[in-house]
Amino acid sequence: MAVTVGRGFLVQPCSSSSFIFPNKIYKSSLGAGSTFWYTPALRRYGQIAVQAQQRPTWLPGLDPPPYLDGTLAGDYGFDPLGLGEDPESLKWYVQAELVHARFAMAGVAGILFTDLLCVTGISNLPVWYEAGAVKFEFASTRTLIVVQLLLMVFAETKRYMDFISPGSQAKEGSFFGLEAALEGLEPGYPGGPLLNPLGLAKDIKNAHEWKLKEIKNGRLAMIAMLGIFVQAYVTHAGPIDNLVEHLSNPWQRTIIQTLANSSS
Repeated sequence: MAVTVGRGFLVQPCSSSSFIFPNKIYKSSLGAGSTFWYTPALRRYGQIAVQAQQRPTWLPGLDPPPYLDGTLAGDYGFDPLGLGEDPESLKWYVQAELVHARFAMAGVAGILFTDLLCVTGISNLPVWYEAGAVKFEFASTRTLIVVQLLLMVFAETKRYMDFISPGSQAKEGSFFGLEAALEGLEPGYPGGPLLNPLGLAKDIKNAHEWKLKEIKNGRLAMIAMLGIFVQAYVTHAGPIDNLVEHLSNPWQRTIIQTLANSSS
């Protein structure tokens, strides 16, 4: 008798003298509880069971929800709130995570780069959480906010239109004649020489490995941004300054001492 338990596949001796496989029945002359024959059909079942068990999940041994079948890049079955049960909502959450991941990667890179320039004395730039208060001579703060708002609304509108109608924003006349620079590979992946200058994922349907690398780095960057936010609130310093302080006295300058001193 074949029994499926969780993601494993168990094969146990039958209580009768017959062994049933797809399109074939094998009878034993030794009676109940005897050893069965290892057949090609059983070998295939074993391979399927091994593949099921080898799928990585965020918690080993935990069965992922049925709607997270492993086809999405970075799908490890993590959805404790059940947000992706609705297929249409799942598509939107995938795009939302992708955009947040890219913003986080850009933010972490910008914060570390400018903080490194400041710490090394190459440039006298403000710390990242005070950069928004800096006054520029070429434009007022109000003008910069309006311009950034218009650009963001335009970009997000184009992205949303491509989400509800994939490929529509790559059609001729939809982007001021620059459609060739945005090939519109699929929602969330505009491609083209502008956003994919190295041509790493021209065949987006077979670019699962690149998608996986991007979303992994993006998730790490989102966690890093959360750490940078908390760090700035507690220490009132940038990440490079905090790293230098920690390395100067690794056993006394840790997160435990920092939180203890901030609460006292």
